[in-house]
Amino acid sequence: MRKILYLGAASAALTMMAPGAAAQDGAIDKRVERLEKEMRAVQRSVFPGGSPAFFEGEIAPDNTPGERVKSTAPVIDLTARVDALEAQLQTLTGQTEQNAFQLRELEKQFTAYKAEMDKRFAAPEPAEATTAAASLAPAVRPTTGAAATPPKKTEDKPAASSADAARLALVKKVEIPATGNEAADGYTYGYRLWDAKLYPEAEAQLKQVVAKWPKNSYASYAQNLLGRAYLDEGKPSLAAVAFYNNYKAQPSGPRAPHSLMYMGVALTKLGRKSDACKAFRELDEVYGDKAPQDVRDDAAAAKAKAGC
Repeated sequence: MRKILYLGAASAALTMMAPGAAAQDGAIDKRVERLEKEMRAVQRSVFPGGSPAFFEGEIAPDNTPGERVKSTAPVIDLTARVDALEAQLQTLTGQTEQNAFQLRELEKQFTAYKAEMDKRFAAPEPAEATTAAASLAPAVRPTTGAAATPPKKTEDKPAASSADAARLALVKKVEIPATGNEAADGYTYGYRLWDAKLYPEAEAQLKQVVAKWPKNSYASYAQNLLGRAYLDEGKPSLAAVAFYNNYKAQPSGPRAPHSLMYMGVALTKLGRKSDACKAFRELDEVYGDKAPQDVRDDAAAAKAKAGC
């Protein structure tokens, strides 16, 4: 009779415990599901566009060698699973905050760098350099006609010296294009003067192209070539200004990446290697793989020379 009473009591106790255990299991399952959703949200934030090559989409099974101790209580296994999820979620949240802080610091540095460059290169070119270039360059403009002639001398001007005459003879040897596209012809003539190493005349011609067609794509070509003419003439300070003005005026222009790279070269020649490295870094950040291959190759060599 006593055994029957004991069995009845045990059955009643198990019946009373079952709902409590089921409720506890259900609460832990909800907690696990919530943490898994939060984990995936954090992973998408930390690794946007990620793939299994970078992170696992779900919690990976434990592949540690050796036999795991199997628990007879499912609640203990779920608790350990929740603890692991919370630890990983805390780690990823910390990484997200660190990445956000580093991004803000980089933005501050870039803003300061841009302000510094605007301040340094805002000054106009030296008056004597502009006057000298204008005095040595003939006022030749490409025409749409079949032939173009150099300007005639006025009677009130003194006779040119022998050096000026020889210089003018070299300029006359450079063919003036006349295709009908004034912007293209102006740039091509400036390029031919630069290729003939007639740098002052090339500079004056290229300045005319930039001033007359500032929004044309040929202005990007002309301004970049103007900086190269200064660089070839041994004037890295004027070259750096010309390159920066081209990059600032037309950042999407066809020669903007070239100008940013050559600006780093000019700053290296001026001994400002720190600023040169900033220009090379901006080239990588703004254009990256979109920059032409020759620009990236030249930039790599220039970086090594500047010690970046």
